[in-house]
Amino acid sequence: MRNSIIISCFFVVMATISCAQKTDTEINTPESVGFDAELVVEDLQIPWGMVFLPDGAMIIAEKSGEIIHFKDGVKTEIQGGPEIYNRGQGGLMDIELHPDYASNGWIYFSYASQEGEGSGGNTAIMRAKISGNSLTNSELLYKASPNTKKGQHWGSRLEFDDDGYLYFSVGDRGARDQNPQDRTLDGGKIYRIYDDGRVPEDNPFIGMENGNARAFTWGNRNPQGMAKNPETGEIWIHEHGPMGGDEINIVKKGVNYGWPVITYGTNYNGTSITDMTAKEGMEQPIHYWVPSIAPSGMAFVTSDLYPDWKGNLLIGSLAFQYLERLVLEGEKVSYREKLMENIGRVRNVRQGPDGFIYVAVEGKGIYKLIPKSE
Repeated sequence: MRNSIIISCFFVVMATISCAQKTDTEINTPESVGFDAELVVEDLQIPWGMVFLPDGAMIIAEKSGEIIHFKDGVKTEIQGGPEIYNRGQGGLMDIELHPDYASNGWIYFSYASQEGEGSGGNTAIMRAKISGNSLTNSELLYKASPNTKKGQHWGSRLEFDDDGYLYFSVGDRGARDQNPQDRTLDGGKIYRIYDDGRVPEDNPFIGMENGNARAFTWGNRNPQGMAKNPETGEIWIHEHGPMGGDEINIVKKGVNYGWPVITYGTNYNGTSITDMTAKEGMEQPIHYWVPSIAPSGMAFVTSDLYPDWKGNLLIGSLAFQYLERLVLEGEKVSYREKLMENIGRVRNVRQGPDGFIYVAVEGKGIYKLIPKSE
């Protein structure tokens, strides 16, 4: 099944994408674009995270640390955010609302923090409430350790499942030969906690001498996409590979996703990381990209506004600067399409409560995809 999934291979030529092998997952460019992209939030630099409040406002996380409240064309900075360690790929990253936000007001943040042992920083998760233009009731729920001055692979998306557990990702922090395959260490894993930071009693490594109690998976590299599948309730992720080998995976309890023992990628200088793409006891991705598209942001389409896209997966490409639409047949990618070509580095994509798709682009802002009437 998963081992038999046909993978599309394609190569970079003069900043365009061509397909090296004709397969059922060939990347396509639509002959006609069925939507207009309207820039609704302007002048953003690296809009890492965004959520929608019940009153229609949007909360946006800029990597630099700025938390922005946007409504009716007006941007207001929210004060009282966490102290950010802005280094390399790290900064203020994702935002997520509690599933019962309307009654409890909790909003969750992932960010790079210098708190804890060692110099440098590591990924942290906190929750807070918004009162006026300030964050209040801030609570630190998790802080990875030890700190490091390395600037890469912080993760770190946030998502709640149908049972109210909070999942989040922590990258390998540039220590691929230590963190991902050691269950006692913090990096290179997907985590599952209660909404208040407590450890679920049925987490897979509870009580293990060589286990991290909050961890739910291991062997991950740098997941920067996470979304709940609306049909199954499963948490899906995508993660950056090295030179090639970006992956889509389904989060499963206690599963080892193999990094760096198995991978479809190579080192950035073209040398081999491993000669294995599969190994017993290690999960195969349901899809992978070669070369890397540098995926960021992830959303399932459920809106009636895009009838031809319902059930599809949208993923941004940082490297090739487009939005990718993937048609799914169960857990198989059967068709891929480039949207918003050359728009810029797509950092995030979300379906809003109004049913519209919103796409965050570095150096520009947030676009709203408005379907064209026939």
